[in-house]
Amino acid sequence: MAVSIALIVLLGLLADYIFKKMKLPGLVGMLIVGILCGPYVLNIMKPELLKVSADLRIVALIVILLRAGLELRRDTLNRVGRTALTMSCVPAIFEGVTITLLAPKLFGISYLDAAILGSILAAVSPAVVVPLMLNFIDRRIGTNKGIPTLILGASSVDDVFVIVIFTILLGIYAGTHTNILIKLLEIPESIILGIVIGTLAGYILYRIFEHYKLRATKMTIVVIAVSILLTWLEEKLETRVAMSALLGIMTVGFVMLEKAEIMAHKISQKLSKVWIFAEILLFVLVGAQVNIKVAWGAGPAGAILVFIGLIGRSIGTYLSVMGTDLNLRERLFCVISYIPKATVQAAIGAVPLEAGMKGGEIILAVAVLSILLTAPIGAIGIMFTGEKWLERERKVKQKW
Repeated sequence: MAVSIALIVLLGLLADYIFKKMKLPGLVGMLIVGILCGPYVLNIMKPELLKVSADLRIVALIVILLRAGLELRRDTLNRVGRTALTMSCVPAIFEGVTITLLAPKLFGISYLDAAILGSILAAVSPAVVVPLMLNFIDRRIGTNKGIPTLILGASSVDDVFVIVIFTILLGIYAGTHTNILIKLLEIPESIILGIVIGTLAGYILYRIFEHYKLRATKMTIVVIAVSILLTWLEEKLETRVAMSALLGIMTVGFVMLEKAEIMAHKISQKLSKVWIFAEILLFVLVGAQVNIKVAWGAGPAGAILVFIGLIGRSIGTYLSVMGTDLNLRERLFCVISYIPKATVQAAIGAVPLEAGMKGGEIILAVAVLSILLTAPIGAIGIMFTGEKWLERERKVKQKW
């Protein structure tokens, strides 16, 4: 396994360098390396690495979400909060409904199967979006109107909303007694409980660090470890209450920034160094989940479905940002930022097939195809439009 890790790190760094030289996002190159090295193409990754792939991806996602939380400021959140809540559900509803209506005509599946497919495709990928938004925040691009923060917050809640809808639809298919109202109430419950537990964890960590005066490296290790425990807690509480660990992790960073800005910046600096390694693991291992043969099985009809679904999603995203102070280009940037799919589709795309659904193979094929089509296109679109359309804020030197 150690040899596999060394190989994907070297190839990932090389791909990152080549793609950045071509003025393209390095993560696209890492995704391609993962696809090529994965079990469905060259199969040069050890099975042991693939077995722990999900855990490694979670740790990498935790690192970037902590960095995101350590960049979230109260005034910016107050400014974009209402719009972020709208963006967390309206675009997903538009895309899910579009796919539900269209998929039966393209694939001959039932409307329930189509709705389950729509709930899988309707999730945006934090793994792709969050690093790019943090890059914009670091370079003060679009920060005067809080655009990167808006998309950071909205994309995290979007996943909570979509997964709850997916669970409801899967329960209906299985014929189990599913109280839809109670399930829908899990959305605000998950958000609120995630924020509450994250706030508590962040405050306790702040008090411990203030009292014991730990070095920045040790503080960073402790914060990562506590964040991993939050994901474990989410799994343990799953059958009793709903809790969003991802929002809780971002809240930990937010609380620490509010309570001790100097401390937060020190931890953020250390995390930025850890991210160099974690980024490679995240995107290469996400790429390794992509089965080219399965995606090919979706055919042209799958590509048509994905792109028409994105049109529905784009309409929903644009409606969500209407009435804000964003100009036309900034609104279109938000639309493009909601294109990438990867994390959720890789995680739950095979669940319907495993559940014995008649349309399970089609659902998996289209889910995998959506990653191949939207992750690279979305990442490239975000980078190019962000550079050209978002206003650069003058960077103020900070002394800590």
